Amino acid sequence: LAETGTYNVNRLTQLQPSLQFYSTNPRNSAANIRGLGAPFGLTNDGIEQGVGIYVDQVYNARIAAATFDFTDIERIEVLRGPQGTLYGKNTTAGAINVISRAPSFTPEARVELTGGNYDFFQGKASVSGPLVADTLALRLSASITTRRGTIYNTRLNEYQNSQDNQSVRGQLLWHATPTLDLTLYGDFNRQNPDCCVQYYARVGATQRPTNRQYAALTAAQNYAVPSTNSFDRVTDLDTQPIARQKIGGTSLVANLDLGGATVTSVSAYRFWDWVPNSDRDYIGLPVTTVSANTSQQYQVSQELRVASNGTRKIDYVAGLFYFHQIVDVQGLQVQGPAASKYLLAPSTNPAADSNNPAVLNGLTQTVTSSLHNTSAAGFGTLTWHVTDAFSIAPGIRVNYDKKDAGYVAVITTGTGATLNCSAAAQANTVVKDQCGVLAPQAYTPHLSKWNVSGDVTAAYTVTPDIHAYATYARSYKSAGVNLSGLPLDGNNDPILASATVKPEKVDHYELGLKTQLLDRRATVNLAAFWTNIFDYQATVNNSQYAVLRGYLSNAGQVRSRGIEVDSAFRPTRALNVYANGTYTDAKYVRFVDAPCPPELSGGTAQALTNGVPTGTTSPAGTAGGISPASCNISGQVLPGVSRWAASFGGEYDLPARLVGSDGQFYLGYDGSYRSHFSSNPSLSAYTNVRGYSLSDFRLGFKTARFNAFAWVRNAFDRNYYEVLATQSGSTGLVVGQPGDPRTVGGTVSKSF
Repeated sequence: LAETGTYNVNRLTQLQPSLQFYSTNPRNSAANIRGLGAPFGLTNDGIEQGVGIYVDQVYNARIAAATFDFTDIERIEVLRGPQGTLYGKNTTAGAINVISRAPSFTPEARVELTGGNYDFFQGKASVSGPLVADTLALRLSASITTRRGTIYNTRLNEYQNSQDNQSVRGQLLWHATPTLDLTLYGDFNRQNPDCCVQYYARVGATQRPTNRQYAALTAAQNYAVPSTNSFDRVTDLDTQPIARQKIGGTSLVANLDLGGATVTSVSAYRFWDWVPNSDRDYIGLPVTTVSANTSQQYQVSQELRVASNGTRKIDYVAGLFYFHQIVDVQGLQVQGPAASKYLLAPSTNPAADSNNPAVLNGLTQTVTSSLHNTSAAGFGTLTWHVTDAFSIAPGIRVNYDKKDAGYVAVITTGTGATLNCSAAAQANTVVKDQCGVLAPQAYTPHLSKWNVSGDVTAAYTVTPDIHAYATYARSYKSAGVNLSGLPLDGNNDPILASATVKPEKVDHYELGLKTQLLDRRATVNLAAFWTNIFDYQATVNNSQYAVLRGYLSNAGQVRSRGIEVDSAFRPTRALNVYANGTYTDAKYVRFVDAPCPPELSGGTAQALTNGVPTGTTSPAGTAGGISPASCNISGQVLPGVSRWAASFGGEYDLPARLVGSDGQFYLGYDGSYRSHFSSNPSLSAYTNVRGYSLSDFRLGFKTARFNAFAWVRNAFDRNYYEVLATQSGSTGLVVGQPGDPRTVGGTVSKSF
């Protein structure tokens, strides 16, 4: 991890091709395994994540809380497929376990310093040793990462998408008795980068009238972006980006050895404070001048497990899990002086609303939302060793979830008046235009659900070096509530039936082989998987009221299937190589009321008869055409999933003696590849991200306690997008977030 520069979850995806991580800012992040986990491109506080993030056995409820830099890490485990019968929270797609180095009773210290272009600096240090011999040990660690941005803002005269992270962490290990160990953890992380910007990537035709698409809207205000090539890495966004967060908490892990079993208790408290601002119109016009959803999360959890020690005829794990989370959000969106001309229908009448900046200038939406989320479960797994070679391991989980939430959006005009969007009030055309941009709403969703899930694995050791297994799992992703606003009916009232979404039901099948060959100089692991998800929690619109894009609902069925290979080889003592690959076929099996792609959006709404769409619609990209009320995208690929992905590389070592120390010179290479993927909930020609490959090299000298190497990442300076998105309002503007350009630098580390 250290030599490959893998210091956060995002970089981990270049080593583990089954893992995908997408982030337009820390709050709007998603981790998926095998294409499953969270709806692509959507942040909604009211749903669970399908990929669990654990740090030293503590579950982190929000993916944003896992966007810290890895510091003093022993190892990272990426577990694929449903989890939940052995520990922690029920997760349907997998888990990422981060395990830090434990306190040591032998004094030790580590220092690592890295520098590179773009003013990159990273410093890490840790120290550990006994406070009381054989009884009390302490470990302290800290890190700092800074880098100027890779995107230059010509308007604000600064580099953006920078890095500015600091963290401290402490552990106290107490051997209280010969059979009882207690470890107290505490950590605090602060991040304050100038981040995160998305900007002009391309333009595609929609079904909006020509004079309301991007080219005409910008021409009407004499505006042009500084470059239409996003890989020039310049923008002129007029809103100062902010991505400030504080992450921290404390936990106590206790292990009591009872001889035949060990009892483990994990008690934890964690917090996440988020202060953002972003330019949500993605251009240098003051259309939306403020877009910020300040958020605070607090969580407490308690886990109690008992696990048998050693191999016997029947081994077992049984446990209880309790989790409570509070999320508070204070949202703010403010329209600017260019909003009227950009968002309202153009007119030649000087008195028309579109020519009057005051109609939308200062129009403000203030959102207050809250979530109280409680989850409790009992779980357990038995492993019956039928013979020395064959075992069967059934597991079960009984889960209870309760969510109580509230959402209130208040709209005020530029004069400070509270906006009323009743039918009578909208007889005034100014009010009608204002309500068409931002409308008030309030609702209080509640739900409580029980579910029972389980799995069974049959494992057979063919030879000491060949192990085969077969797994079936029935899992559930907890029910959710919509906390990003609801679609409105004809009276501008929220459609309350959309306030909650049902739990996902998962059927998962997996076959696998784990092998070590050629006198254990080769490791080759194979897995074939097939996962069906029913009531998939997806981004949809309502086929009857196609007035809001991007809220949650249950969408029929999704399927993900594929094959994975993980392999490592050491043909000689000097050379080791690895190759990991995955083929993933993930698609919507049934999704009949999905949001339409940009090229089929923005036109006159399709007629409805008794709530059923009728009449013909226009071909894609027909300006002023008729847009479908919704689209049936059954059979289309899931967004964010590459069919092919791989990581590969190796290292060649040459023994040498340098400055009186025995060590080795080495040359290392790490490559990754992923094929194209869709960056939109429904497949679009405009938001297809082309496949790309990345190559990293390193050259250095290391001993048992010292390592110094030079590195280059994205060595061939490949241009690629991490994500693409569309500007709201069906203008046809597609915005992107380019991946990092080529970076070069050096690292020196020393342990004592």
